[in-house]
Amino acid sequence: MASRSNLAMALTAATLIAGTVTAPAAFAGTVTAQAYTCQYSQSGVNGYAGHYRGMTVIPSSTGVSSSGIEAQCLLKKIGFDPGTIDGVFGSNSKAATRAFQSYVNDRSGYTVMKVDGIVGSQTWPELRYYAAMYI
Repeated sequence: MASRSNLAMALTAATLIAGTVTAPAAFAGTVTAQAYTCQYSQSGVNGYAGHYRGMTVIPSSTGVSSSGIEAQCLLKKIGFDPGTIDGVFGSNSKAATRAFQSYVNDRSGYTVMKVDGIVGSQTWPELRYYAAMYI
């Protein structure tokens, strides 16, 4: 009987350990995203936040990206709140981008860019330019 008891205890422990190891992966979608910090700098007329230096990559709405972190940092620096700086370009980030795009168009007096909430080839240069004013 002692050997069955030991075997049962060992199997229970193994199951608990395996459950502990695999459980976080099963619940990965429910864990809050990591918040990133922004390290602002300026080069010429462009502002940077230390995560992405280009102007072509569109931030992802389904996963963390360096362009997403960069865009969120720049939006926040300018005064358009994207929510948590987590690199995932979700609804808060898109709303902040739309507000920024509208602001630039209104300030310019003509349509500089489409107001679509997407940080693409028309929005990146403006975002970097305006961010440099606040650095």
